[in-house]
Amino acid sequence: MFWRKREPLHERLAREGGMPAQDRTPELDSRHAGPLDTAPRWGEVGIHGIHRPREWDAVSIAEAPELAGSEAWFVALADGSILAEADDLGLEPLAAALEGSIQAPYRAEAVRRGDGLWAVAGRRVQVVEVPEDVDGDRVTLTTRDGERTLELDGMTAFGLIPTLERLGGDGVVVTALRLDDALWEVELNRL
Repeated sequence: MFWRKREPLHERLAREGGMPAQDRTPELDSRHAGPLDTAPRWGEVGIHGIHRPREWDAVSIAEAPELAGSEAWFVALADGSILAEADDLGLEPLAAALEGSIQAPYRAEAVRRGDGLWAVAGRRVQVVEVPEDVDGDRVTLTTRDGERTLELDGMTAFGLIPTLERLGGDGVVVTALRLDDALWEVELNRL
């Protein structure tokens, strides 16, 4: 009697499906299986031990059935005023929901979550008054080893903005976003 080893199912399906023999993975074939690789995969997402940075400093729920729309963005200043980034909605109920859990100034985002309920999240920001006349709404100032690069609204520019230059010193990227005439939200990142 002649015994012939049966073709494994995965090989038969690959062959019948038209997959060329060189594309078939030998790991699936138990006859060609090598040693199991047990080395840690430190670069893989989720197991490297570095946590994602927290996006919000405070999150709350607000009841504001009178507000229209489904989203709102605003900046709450230290003096209690609110700068809305969209329509002039009455955003005070949304800001009140974060009161006590985050200190102004902060940037907030709110999303409608049902009939009159809003999820509100806030992140502390640094707000600086820039008295200089700046032709743009977004400034990126990079200083490194005594060299300085200034970008206004994404375009390389010439000139000085002393208020922003004093904030960072050397070896820093200062990103500023205009909130109102002379008020700017500023972020400093060391190089």
